[in-house]
Order: sequence, then C-alpha cells, then structure tokens
Amino acid sequence: MLTPETWDDFAALVEANNGVWGGCWCMGFHPEGVGAGHTAEGNREAKQRHVTRGTVHQVLVFDGDQCVGWCQFGSPAELPNIKNQRAYEREAGDPPDWRIGCVFTNSKDRGKGVAAAAVAKALAEIKRAGGGVVEAYPEQTEDRPPQRGAYLHTGPEELYARYGFTRVRKIAKWRWVMQAKI
Repeated sequence: MLTPETWDDFAALVEANNGVWGGCWCMGFHPEGVGAGHTAEGNREAKQRHVTRGTVHQVLVFDGDQCVGWCQFGSPAELPNIKNQRAYEREAGDPPDWRIGCVFTNSKDRGKGVAAAAVAKALAEIKRAGGGVVEAYPEQTEDRPPQRGAYLHTGPEELYARYGFTRVRKIAKWRWVMQAKI
C-alpha cells in the first residue's frame, strides 16, 4: 500500500517516469484534480498530503525492492474526478461503493503482468474492506486501430474482464464504465 513508509518507493517510480504523464503524480482522480493551474510540484505535494493524511488507497507492486507499478482505488468521494465526467453523469445510477482510478506500470516493466498484479491486489484490498460494487473506466482495445505510443492510464478493458467486470455503458468512443461485485 502507498503509505508514508512506502512514499519514497512510489516517488522514485514517479520521478523516473517524468512525474507520470508530465507531472500528474496520480492526482487526476482526486478532488484537486490536475490540469490548468496545477504544476508537477504542486501535484507531488498534494499527493504526499493525501498519503500523510491517509486519504489515499493505492496498492504498489514491487520487483524486489523496486516499485514498478500501482493501482489506485477509493470511494467516489475520494476519487470524484473521472475522464468523460459529463457523459458519465448523464446516465449515472447509484454510485458504486468503490472506483478504480489509474493503473500505472514502469515503462521498462510493461507487458510483464504488473498491471494485472496491481488490479488483483486492489480488488483483494477492496474485498478486505467490505467489498461491494466496484467501477473501473478502461479503454477498449479490441476493434480499435493501434495507438502508437499510447498508454492506457485506466487500463485496457480486457484486464478488468479477467476479474469479472462487465460493461455497463460507454462514456467515450473507446472508454467504458465496467462494474463487478466484489
């Protein structure tokens, strides 16, 4: 888990990957969000405040002593921001108990099962915390033209399908709301 004790491991991975997506620091789903008016340093400080306060749920994946990836999850109140928010809200029913936000794998470790391990660990933590309806917002990769250089920050649809998630509704051309009961 991302805690004050594992902060340095997490920070080393983020820093080795240019702040992740140019300085996000995995803040996009948090209430503060990212974008206009936000800097990489400000995002880093905000993420560290969440870690210090215990207002973040994020599992880390290690290869030996090195952090190589993570999966962020939390309640809708903890992670209120989702890409394609307006489309999401148009047909939203009851909110889920949990959301899975971003999934990140170190660029040198992609294709080695890190994202799958991260999602599995997150789902185990959700189950341990009482479970419920879990929502994810992955991108469709089947029947889609290849995305040169693209990285799917919420993961590919087939990753979640492995864990019993099913499509609920489309919120963008290639993005779906998927849910599972854990």
